[in-house]
Amino acid sequence: MRTKKPAGLYCLIFLSMLMSACAGTQNRHTDPQNDPWEGFNRKVYAFNNGMDKVVRPVAVAYDTVIPDPVQRGVGNFFRNLEYPVTFVNQVLQGKFKQGAASTGRFLVNSTVGLLGFFDVASRMGIPFYNEDIGQTLATWGYEDSRYLMLPIFGPSTLRDGIGRYADSFYHPVGYYTRKEKTYWPFILRGVDQRARFLSQDAELEQAYDPYVLMRDVWLQNRKYQIHDGDPPLTDYDLYLEDDVAEPDPEPDTPDRQ
Repeated sequence: MRTKKPAGLYCLIFLSMLMSACAGTQNRHTDPQNDPWEGFNRKVYAFNNGMDKVVRPVAVAYDTVIPDPVQRGVGNFFRNLEYPVTFVNQVLQGKFKQGAASTGRFLVNSTVGLLGFFDVASRMGIPFYNEDIGQTLATWGYEDSRYLMLPIFGPSTLRDGIGRYADSFYHPVGYYTRKEKTYWPFILRGVDQRARFLSQDAELEQAYDPYVLMRDVWLQNRKYQIHDGDPPLTDYDLYLEDDVAEPDPEPDTPDRQ
């Protein structure tokens, strides 16, 4: 009888391989503070670009064939399924008022909105929140984390990569995929999300260094999410060196008589 290896073992093996790969990789050092594993991340970025040559034509076909109202419905449906992850992390962060709003939004869209295909809650003025384990860990103090490009999933940090894995166990799509051993919800969500970024392809292709542009935009947006839309202002004085020498104090002189 074939035995199943625990998922945690695969995760441990993956992290061990990742750390080994990062340790032996030459870095470009365009941002050594946030992206010390840049050499490794660029290789993963190149791998994802290769995968995108297959995914992008599918997303283009999806965007061309599927009417816009249906695309909005699909996006609304998957966004509605984010509720369990958002609610759990709102509770962990002590955001009970926002958690109540998320619960009301989920109930309205799941019933009146026909399983979330119609975003009735937004028309009723119920706000949308999006929280995850990565944001919770940042709120608890793990704010600074190394940038990490994930295969297939794209930009992340080490903290957010671990959080994504943890969230997948109680995310409806991740749970259904594991239980039914089918990937069609995951694939459909991925194609729908890729179609939404088609308009940004030209800007990315025209960038001097697309990797740096994607990284910096993602990190900035992630900081915005962690601080609920109000990130602290950067203290640029810390980057300025005080090159002006202070004048030596004048020697003591006797008072004039």
